[in-house]
Amino acid sequence: MTRIALFQSNTGINPEANAQSLVGAIAAAAGGGAAMLFTPEMSGLLDRDSQRAAGNLRPEDEDQVLAACRAAARDHGIWLHIGSLAVLVGDGKVANRGYVIDRTGEIRGRYDKIHLFDVDLPTGESWRESATYQRGEGPVLVNGTPVGKLGLTICYDLRFPGLFARIAEADSDVIAVPAAFTVPTGRAHWHILLRARAIEAGLFVVAAAQVGRHEDGRRTFGHSLVVDPWGEVLLDMADEVGVGFADIDLARISDVRSRIPALAHRRPIPAIAAH
Repeated sequence: MTRIALFQSNTGINPEANAQSLVGAIAAAAGGGAAMLFTPEMSGLLDRDSQRAAGNLRPEDEDQVLAACRAAARDHGIWLHIGSLAVLVGDGKVANRGYVIDRTGEIRGRYDKIHLFDVDLPTGESWRESATYQRGEGPVLVNGTPVGKLGLTICYDLRFPGLFARIAEADSDVIAVPAAFTVPTGRAHWHILLRARAIEAGLFVVAAAQVGRHEDGRRTFGHSLVVDPWGEVLLDMADEVGVGFADIDLARISDVRSRIPALAHRRPIPAIAAH
């Protein structure tokens, strides 16, 4: 049995304040006996004002939030999955990049979001991530974490089951889905999709989320979840900011897959024959 923690945050427009919140969450997770803490998408900066946000963006090696989290992981002896940070990668582009950090503060894995959210919602909200962000190139699996083999995704990736299938086929134990889901899409799809991805892949899904009304005016859905391979919800943090805990037993994966070995039964699907 491994204890993990999730930080459900209300990230704002000030990276220094966000870093302080993350360091506090790391300390709380370690104090609660967690071997690893998971944080949401855009843990270091959440700002829809692109001009204002641009003044706070830095390359990875200069990012103050990343540096503070690495130091806190080392100080508290805990692994950390930073769901994502916005980091400069050159040519005016930004990566929506997740990090896995070990208990010594070393970066053990990076993942850039593959699927970018470009959509106009009925509420009048319009999002064009591709205007700012550089798309990631492929799936990432990090070995040797306290939760075994950890597959990395970010938010909108949740809607693409092929990515989760690829990670599952690589023998992952847990898939992280850090997010900043909008309220309308969260109410409609968040729980359903996360449970479906866990059931399809036959593994644990850990989804740390943003919550509430943010400084930039947006509202996010919250409900950070831990879902087991049978689709059972082990943790639902509802709409409160803070640190939550769940105990996961990786033996549950083989138990579930022995009952429904769908992953082992997968076959390549040929092209559709049109008639």
